[in-house]
Amino acid sequence: MCSHGKPMTHEDRSGAPGRKKTTPTGTGPAFQHYQAAVHLLQQGKYEKALAAFQKLLPEAPAEIKERCQMYISTCQRQLERPSLAFATPEEHYDYAISQLNTGYYEEAREQFSNILAAHPGADYAFYGLALLDSITGRTQDCLSNLARAIELNPRNRLQARADNDFQSMVDDPRFTELLYPEIP
Repeated sequence: MCSHGKPMTHEDRSGAPGRKKTTPTGTGPAFQHYQAAVHLLQQGKYEKALAAFQKLLPEAPAEIKERCQMYISTCQRQLERPSLAFATPEEHYDYAISQLNTGYYEEAREQFSNILAAHPGADYAFYGLALLDSITGRTQDCLSNLARAIELNPRNRLQARADNDFQSMVDDPRFTELLYPEIP
Protein backbone atom coordinates (compact mmCIF):
# COMPACT_ATOMS: atom_id res chain seq x y z
CA MET A 1 0.00 0.00 0.00
CA CYS A 2 1.11 3.53 -0.69
CA SER A 3 1.17 6.07 2.11
CA HIS A 4 -2.13 7.57 0.91
CA GLY A 5 -4.03 4.26 1.16
CA LYS A 6 -4.18 3.23 -2.51
CA PRO A 7 -2.78 -0.12 -3.58
CA MET A 8 0.63 0.18 -5.19
CA THR A 9 0.92 -0.58 -8.88
CA HIS A 10 4.05 -1.45 -10.74
CA GLU A 11 5.40 1.33 -12.91
CA ASP A 12 7.13 1.01 -16.21
CA ARG A 13 10.64 2.45 -16.62
CA SER A 14 9.24 5.80 -17.70
CA GLY A 15 7.60 6.15 -14.30
CA ALA A 16 4.03 6.26 -15.62
CA PRO A 17 1.85 5.27 -12.65
CA GLY A 18 -0.66 2.55 -13.15
CA ARG A 19 1.04 0.91 -16.11
CA LYS A 20 2.12 -2.61 -15.39
CA LYS A 21 5.74 -3.34 -16.03
CA THR A 22 6.00 -5.83 -18.85
CA THR A 23 8.88 -8.20 -19.15
CA PRO A 24 9.17 -10.61 -22.05
CA THR A 25 8.32 -14.04 -20.69
CA GLY A 26 8.20 -16.27 -23.75
CA THR A 27 9.92 -19.60 -24.08
CA GLY A 28 10.39 -19.86 -27.84
CA PRO A 29 13.68 -19.56 -29.72
CA ALA A 30 13.26 -15.80 -30.22
CA PHE A 31 13.01 -15.28 -26.46
CA GLN A 32 16.00 -17.52 -25.87
CA HIS A 33 18.03 -15.48 -28.38
CA TYR A 34 16.76 -12.31 -26.72
CA GLN A 35 17.88 -13.52 -23.28
CA ALA A 36 21.28 -14.54 -24.66
CA ALA A 37 21.72 -11.10 -26.25
CA VAL A 38 20.75 -9.35 -23.00
CA HIS A 39 23.30 -11.51 -21.17
CA LEU A 40 26.01 -10.43 -23.64
CA LEU A 41 25.03 -6.80 -23.07
CA GLN A 42 25.21 -7.23 -19.29
CA GLN A 43 28.71 -8.69 -19.66
CA GLY A 44 29.82 -5.64 -21.62
CA LYS A 45 30.26 -7.60 -24.87
CA TYR A 46 28.65 -4.84 -26.89
CA GLU A 47 29.75 -5.94 -30.38
CA LYS A 48 28.38 -9.45 -29.89
CA ALA A 49 25.21 -8.15 -28.23
CA LEU A 50 24.66 -5.68 -31.06
CA ALA A 51 24.99 -8.40 -33.67
CA ALA A 52 22.62 -10.66 -31.72
CA PHE A 53 19.94 -7.96 -31.33
CA GLN A 54 20.25 -6.93 -35.00
CA LYS A 55 19.86 -10.54 -36.09
CA LEU A 56 16.86 -11.01 -33.81
CA LEU A 57 15.06 -7.75 -34.68
CA PRO A 58 13.44 -8.73 -38.04
CA GLU A 59 11.80 -11.83 -36.57
CA ALA A 60 11.29 -10.59 -32.99
CA PRO A 61 7.81 -10.94 -31.51
CA ALA A 62 6.04 -7.62 -31.00
CA GLU A 63 6.48 -7.71 -27.23
CA ILE A 64 10.29 -7.61 -27.50
CA LYS A 65 10.83 -5.69 -30.75
CA GLU A 66 10.89 -2.27 -29.02
CA ARG A 67 13.31 -3.53 -26.37
CA CYS A 68 15.61 -4.94 -29.04
CA GLN A 69 15.70 -1.53 -30.73
CA MET A 70 16.48 0.14 -27.40
CA TYR A 71 19.30 -2.33 -26.69
CA ILE A 72 20.68 -1.86 -30.21
CA SER A 73 20.91 1.88 -29.49
CA THR A 74 22.57 1.16 -26.14
CA CYS A 75 25.18 -1.09 -27.76
CA GLN A 76 25.88 1.46 -30.47
CA ARG A 77 26.37 4.23 -27.88
CA GLN A 78 28.76 2.05 -25.90
CA LEU A 79 30.76 1.17 -29.00
CA GLU A 80 31.01 4.83 -30.03
CA ARG A 81 32.49 5.89 -26.69
CA PRO A 82 36.09 6.90 -27.15
CA SER A 83 38.47 4.39 -25.67
CA LEU A 84 40.80 5.61 -22.99
CA ALA A 85 44.42 6.01 -24.00
CA PHE A 86 47.18 6.96 -21.60
CA ALA A 87 50.65 8.20 -22.45
CA THR A 88 52.22 6.65 -19.36
CA PRO A 89 51.27 4.13 -16.66
CA GLU A 90 51.40 7.00 -14.16
CA GLU A 91 48.80 8.93 -16.17
CA HIS A 92 46.67 5.78 -16.18
CA TYR A 93 47.12 5.58 -12.40
CA ASP A 94 45.98 9.19 -12.00
CA TYR A 95 42.82 8.34 -13.92
CA ALA A 96 42.21 5.27 -11.73
CA ILE A 97 42.64 7.40 -8.60
CA SER A 98 40.17 9.95 -9.97
CA GLN A 99 37.65 7.14 -10.42
CA LEU A 100 38.31 5.98 -6.85
CA ASN A 101 37.91 9.50 -5.47
CA THR A 102 34.59 10.01 -7.22
CA GLY A 103 33.20 6.70 -5.96
CA TYR A 104 33.40 4.71 -9.20
CA TYR A 105 34.95 1.77 -7.41
CA GLU A 106 34.46 -0.93 -10.03
CA GLU A 107 35.88 1.32 -12.76
CA ALA A 108 38.84 2.13 -10.50
CA ARG A 109 39.42 -1.57 -9.81
CA GLU A 110 39.32 -2.29 -13.53
CA GLN A 111 41.84 0.47 -14.25
CA PHE A 112 44.27 -0.68 -11.54
CA SER A 113 43.99 -4.24 -12.88
CA ASN A 114 44.67 -2.99 -16.42
CA ILE A 115 47.81 -1.22 -15.19
CA LEU A 116 49.01 -4.42 -13.51
CA ALA A 117 48.25 -6.50 -16.60
CA ALA A 118 50.58 -4.26 -18.60
CA HIS A 119 53.06 -3.51 -15.79
CA PRO A 120 53.12 -6.35 -13.21
CA GLY A 121 55.73 -4.55 -11.10
CA ALA A 122 53.77 -1.30 -10.75
CA ASP A 123 53.90 -0.90 -6.98
CA TYR A 124 51.65 2.17 -7.16
CA ALA A 125 48.87 0.10 -8.77
CA PHE A 126 49.04 -2.43 -5.92
CA TYR A 127 48.94 0.52 -3.51
CA GLY A 128 45.89 1.91 -5.33
CA LEU A 129 44.15 -1.46 -5.10
CA ALA A 130 44.97 -1.59 -1.39
CA LEU A 131 43.37 1.85 -0.93
CA LEU A 132 40.30 0.73 -2.85
CA ASP A 133 40.09 -2.50 -0.84
CA SER A 134 40.33 -0.55 2.41
CA ILE A 135 37.56 1.84 1.36
CA THR A 136 35.29 -0.99 0.18
CA GLY A 137 35.85 -3.20 3.22
CA ARG A 138 37.88 -5.96 1.55
CA THR A 139 40.31 -6.43 4.42
CA GLN A 140 42.23 -9.47 3.21
CA ASP A 141 42.64 -8.06 -0.30
CA CYS A 142 43.80 -4.76 1.20
CA LEU A 143 46.47 -6.52 3.25
CA SER A 144 47.65 -8.62 0.28
CA ASN A 145 47.85 -5.69 -2.12
CA LEU A 146 49.54 -3.42 0.39
CA ALA A 147 52.07 -6.13 1.26
CA ARG A 148 52.89 -6.48 -2.44
CA ALA A 149 53.18 -2.70 -2.87
CA ILE A 150 55.59 -2.54 0.09
CA GLU A 151 57.56 -5.51 -1.20
CA LEU A 152 58.02 -3.76 -4.56
CA ASN A 153 58.73 -0.34 -3.02
CA PRO A 154 59.41 -0.08 0.75
CA ARG A 155 58.54 3.65 0.68
CA ASN A 156 54.89 2.60 0.35
CA ARG A 157 55.06 1.56 4.02
CA LEU A 158 55.77 5.16 5.08
CA GLN A 159 53.09 6.52 2.76
CA ALA A 160 50.49 4.08 4.13
CA ARG A 161 51.25 5.13 7.70
CA ALA A 162 50.06 8.66 6.91
CA ASP A 163 47.25 7.78 4.49
CA ASN A 164 43.77 8.44 5.92
CA ASP A 165 42.21 6.11 3.35
CA PHE A 166 43.46 3.21 5.47
CA GLN A 167 41.45 4.41 8.48
CA SER A 168 39.25 1.29 8.42
CA MET A 169 42.36 -0.88 8.80
CA VAL A 170 44.03 0.77 11.82
CA ASP A 171 42.52 -1.62 14.38
CA ASP A 172 43.62 -4.72 12.49
CA PRO A 173 46.81 -6.12 14.06
CA ARG A 174 47.91 -7.53 10.68
CA PHE A 175 47.81 -4.02 9.23
CA THR A 176 49.83 -2.64 12.14
CA GLU A 177 52.36 -5.45 11.75
CA LEU A 178 52.66 -4.69 8.04
CA LEU A 179 53.31 -0.99 8.65
CA TYR A 180 55.44 -1.38 11.78
CA PRO A 181 57.27 -4.71 11.46
CA GLU A 182 59.38 -5.94 14.35
CA ILE A 183 63.05 -5.56 13.64
CA PRO A 184 65.04 -8.59 14.87
